[in-house]
Amino acid sequence: MARLFGTDGVRGLANREITPEFSLLLGQAAARVLAEEAEGRPKAIIGRDTRQSSAMLSHAVGAGLASAGVNVEHVREIPTPGIAYLTSARGYDLGVMISASHNAMPDNGIKFINADGFKLDDAIEDRIEANMSNGWERPIGADVGHIDESSEVSDRVYMDHLVRCGAPLEGLSIVLDCANGAASYVAPKVFQELGADVVVINASPDGRNINLNSGSTHTHRLQAMVKAADADMGFAFDGDADRCLAVDHYGKLVNGDEIMGLLALAMRERGELPHDTLVITVMSNLGLRLALDEKGINYAVTGVGDRYVLEEMLRGGFVLGGEQSGHVINLNHATTGDGTLTAILIASEIARRQEPLSEAVSFVEELPQRLINVPNVDKNRVDEISDDVAAAEATLGDSGRVLIRASGTEPLIRVMVEAKTQDQTDDVAEHLARIVQDKLSI
Repeated sequence: MARLFGTDGVRGLANREITPEFSLLLGQAAARVLAEEAEGRPKAIIGRDTRQSSAMLSHAVGAGLASAGVNVEHVREIPTPGIAYLTSARGYDLGVMISASHNAMPDNGIKFINADGFKLDDAIEDRIEANMSNGWERPIGADVGHIDESSEVSDRVYMDHLVRCGAPLEGLSIVLDCANGAASYVAPKVFQELGADVVVINASPDGRNINLNSGSTHTHRLQAMVKAADADMGFAFDGDADRCLAVDHYGKLVNGDEIMGLLALAMRERGELPHDTLVITVMSNLGLRLALDEKGINYAVTGVGDRYVLEEMLRGGFVLGGEQSGHVINLNHATTGDGTLTAILIASEIARRQEPLSEAVSFVEELPQRLINVPNVDKNRVDEISDDVAAAEATLGDSGRVLIRASGTEPLIRVMVEAKTQDQTDDVAEHLARIVQDKLSI
């Protein structure tokens, strides 16, 4: 059987795969595992993004936790990194986030955070999954958990933390695209408190418009607004605000590789980059690696997924890592990727440097890259096209590369190609995508 938990919690179609009944059982199972670890009555904090289904599922998970004896606090709409921060900072035994991140609105998911603010280890997730089918004795009377629905204090604690991480931003004009998601209140408020002149778009969530033609997966509106407003820069978040992409004053997209390059260089210059090392994934552009080599910055490479980046950071004693998609982890300030924090750190660095974002990231010259998502294929049969991949790699030689991988959160196989020219990149990527579709279709 396929494992219930993916690389970012449990995710699927809300009310079809991720149902209230399933969420209640998952909450009960998590509570029983939690009770084995916690001293005394465990307490949990639950946040959610702005999807129409998120309130339904958060209450179902909360009911499951409380029915197994856990005290629960709901904090309504808040970014995933806000839940991670609050879980650790306020002494909860468990954090829960209801979100499907950058996925379309009909999807949803459930992520668990441990008492230290990190995502759960695979072994603990497996114990939770196993407990879903085990019998147990329910608590009664005063042993049933209490549920608290207050939220304002938690919001303020998280926002105060973000403000402390930034430098004064007076004189900077910044556009924020909140994807009609969890950043819609927090991010504009924090940037205003730091003194920036803020223009906000896509911050009117109605339950159905999260990620819809907005945010980090659809940056065209942000790019146009930065130019129209003559702003210094812009930032786009995803639905749960754990990732961030930037836009320079020309309206050009600044992706996660360029963001990581800038932050790594700035931290190395200040002596804040242990072992002079940045942790990246196999998806990062070859151009970033070449730029880091030129600046004397080391890099460690992991598989795709922020949990693998974090594992390598903790193993090697590194503090900065992330993904090309804009999921950046800075352990000096957070335990997980935080889009609002990343935006604050970028803007703060630009304020210190007194130079445009375009110049600050110009040392990262990316090779042409093409990423094609191939749907409706069997993700478990990728090995069947290994000869085709080897032939494409031989064609590119040392001046390019091919990466074929199954998505950890969606029913897709991703085909990524880098080469000297865009035409060659497109030709090889489209050729391989056709092979994947023809040979691995369901």
